[in-house]
Amino acid sequence: MKKLLLLLTACVLIAACGRTSARKTAAAAATPTEDRVEVLYFHSKQRCATCLAIEKNTREALEARFADELKKGTLVFRSIDITEPENQALAETYEVTWSSLFVTEWRDGRSQSENLTEFAFANARTAPEQFRKGLTDDIAARLR
Repeated sequence: MKKLLLLLTACVLIAACGRTSARKTAAAAATPTEDRVEVLYFHSKQRCATCLAIEKNTREALEARFADELKKGTLVFRSIDITEPENQALAETYEVTWSSLFVTEWRDGRSQSENLTEFAFANARTAPEQFRKGLTDDIAARLR
């Protein structure tokens, strides 16, 4: 019985260590090598009207004001379904469990993120112009 318990404990420890290093490997692979600004919109499959408005207004604002930066890759927009297995590591990195909006500035391999989720939920559907202006002003300051 002791051998079985010891074997089970060893298996659990090995599995836990493997999961952690896989998460770190995925996060390291996602680290950009070029300086840039990323706008990350995390969501699940089921979305409310406000969640849909956040993505729509974010996409439209970026395409209208930063078309050149999007084309050059100095600005990147990603819509990330957190229910997809390949997105789990990124969701864990940003500690998101529901719809969230982040702006992340990458400089010299280091990141600085701002969580705009509360601002997005307060404005994207009810005050879309205010949302677009706030978002694009934040991004413009980071791109300088």
